[in-house]
Amino acid sequence: MTRTARFFPAIALVLFALAGVMTPLAARSAEEDHGEENALKMSPAERQTNGVKTARTARRALIEEVIVPGEVTLDLYRTSQITPRISAQIMARHAKLGDKVTKGQILVTLSSVDMADAQGTLIVANREWNRVRKLGRNVVSERRFVEAQVAAQQAKAKVLAFGMTPRQVAALLKQSDTSKATGTFTLLAPQDGTVLEDNFIVGEFIEPGRVLMQLGDESQVWIEAQLAPDQAVHVSVGSPARILINGEHKMTGKVIQVHHRLDETTRTLPVRIAVDNQDDELHSGEYVNVAIKVGASAPVLALPESAIILMEGTTSVFRLEGDEFHPTPIKTGAHRGGWVEVTGGLSEGNEIATSRVFLLKSLILKSKMGEGHGH
Repeated sequence: MTRTARFFPAIALVLFALAGVMTPLAARSAEEDHGEENALKMSPAERQTNGVKTARTARRALIEEVIVPGEVTLDLYRTSQITPRISAQIMARHAKLGDKVTKGQILVTLSSVDMADAQGTLIVANREWNRVRKLGRNVVSERRFVEAQVAAQQAKAKVLAFGMTPRQVAALLKQSDTSKATGTFTLLAPQDGTVLEDNFIVGEFIEPGRVLMQLGDESQVWIEAQLAPDQAVHVSVGSPARILINGEHKMTGKVIQVHHRLDETTRTLPVRIAVDNQDDELHSGEYVNVAIKVGASAPVLALPESAIILMEGTTSVFRLEGDEFHPTPIKTGAHRGGWVEVTGGLSEGNEIATSRVFLLKSLILKSKMGEGHGH
């Protein structure tokens, strides 16, 4: 074989070896370029303007929950009924359905023959008591003194029992005029709240105990949930709960009472949950689902569900490095209580976007489409 013939095979071997080295380098370079294309730069000021929040990944115990149906009810400890104690006629309405009222506000004016008699008796008895008291025990007999005192006290107690307030009684006695014993009196709001019912008509004659109005403070409501006995044994007062509407987490609450008697029809144990309702999102009679804590796992690396999104069919998060968000594929495990276990793709302490991830995705896709059109 000539010297030239031996040279060409040697060159071929060198070129083949170089090709083997360059191929993975080229592929890695392409991957790096692709990663840079996917990165989204966003300064802290821009993140704040767009409502993009971040947090560092950490280990936490995932809450084990049971999801059960529940019904929204009024907080009965913040609810009151306005009722007359004697037969009367409704003379005026001072509040209507949906009105916000304050404690001590006049709601209804009533007129009653029984109240007129009681008011007249009080004025007369009070006059006699004042006269006897001024004369004193040295002038009148002990029996007359005591009788006048007791009569005045009983007459006052009667009008109070009929529905007048101490302030109204004081105003009546200050005038000390029997012509003021008209039988007119008012019902006042015993609390701050909203008028939830007002089932009456002005001029209507009503009997004692008739509910004229119902007031409620809806800033907190109850949810009555039904649990199977084997579920209820894991629930106690103070257990956290999540309120789900149409399958979505809406607000949180906590168990305030666990009943001690099974429902005879459903054979379930009622559980009462208190929920802050300052935004007036829940209303009495509404049906919701309730996720109640029944246990917790050992601490695992976990992310809020709001941080996770699909990028090109892959479960991903946006990891923040400097001022750039990088779509990062992850592997997930258990889903519990609005949190997702991460089994791969992230380490503890990584900073990720926890809100507005759909905005980040759309901005990256828009950027990629713009570059594609540019080519």
